[in-house]
Amino acid sequence: MALTVATFYKFVALPDCVEKQVEILAYCQQQEIKGTILLAQEGINGTIAGSRVAIGAVIDFLKTDTRLADLEPKESIANESPFERLKVKIKPEIVTLGKPEINPAKVTGTYVDAQEWNQLITNPDVIVIDTRNEYEVSIGTFHKAVNPQLASFHEFPDYVERHLDPAKHQKVAMFCTGGIRCEKASAYLLQQGFQEVYHLQGGILKYLEEVPAEESLWQGECFVFDERIAVKHGLELGSYEICRSCGHPINDADKASPHYEEGIACLYCYDTLTPEKRARQEERQRQFELAQKQRKTIHDGNLGSM
Repeated sequence: MALTVATFYKFVALPDCVEKQVEILAYCQQQEIKGTILLAQEGINGTIAGSRVAIGAVIDFLKTDTRLADLEPKESIANESPFERLKVKIKPEIVTLGKPEINPAKVTGTYVDAQEWNQLITNPDVIVIDTRNEYEVSIGTFHKAVNPQLASFHEFPDYVERHLDPAKHQKVAMFCTGGIRCEKASAYLLQQGFQEVYHLQGGILKYLEEVPAEESLWQGECFVFDERIAVKHGLELGSYEICRSCGHPINDADKASPHYEEGIACLYCYDTLTPEKRARQEERQRQFELAQKQRKTIHDGNLGSM
């Protein structure tokens, strides 16, 4: 049975997020939902999977809180659950910038929808910045976008201090996977004195969903934070897997590298493979293969009983 995957976020004051955690966890468990929901005093951020009816019920439940009434989830389809369990966590921030004074609920940049994005980023007066991490950018980004080479979003303020100037960069456009990071980044830039700050509403996922491939300025695939790993235009499943040693996305060309050993190392992490780490990874790979074999046995047994 096909499952629905829903991603959503909203920056909004939730001083009662601890109480909300208990309510949301209980309701999601009733609906047999899997995935992760983060709660903080600054808002909510989640990616969940379940039946179409269950996902609809959870979104409706969240919207019964008037502060979340305009929540706009983005949905896609998966043949199996991208998540193994349900987690509802309390965090200091729903996306970590390390600047608690930044409040996108009060001020943020100008939203640009997917249909208008191409016109904005082809304007030579606009600097276009990818606010995602380096490993995400490596598999796909927009044409002529600047890669800040971030190891984590927490490094974005340092990048701004070293490379951007409000007097020189008078028009800045930013984007990220679903919109949450660039929304916070745009609020930060405005605080730093930048005048015209834009961000892609709904993020790359909304763009890939709405803009036809023949009109698209997107190049490559988009990394997503679940077991789909990457998606393409129309949110179709991409061609990447995850290196189980370092977590970097890898494709067939990467696996052709002499440095690739399944479950042990890839070309991005082979130079950190100590004898101790190799031993740990070999044991993890053995356990992974055993679990795969057990799942196949259960699956075949279920088919045989039908």
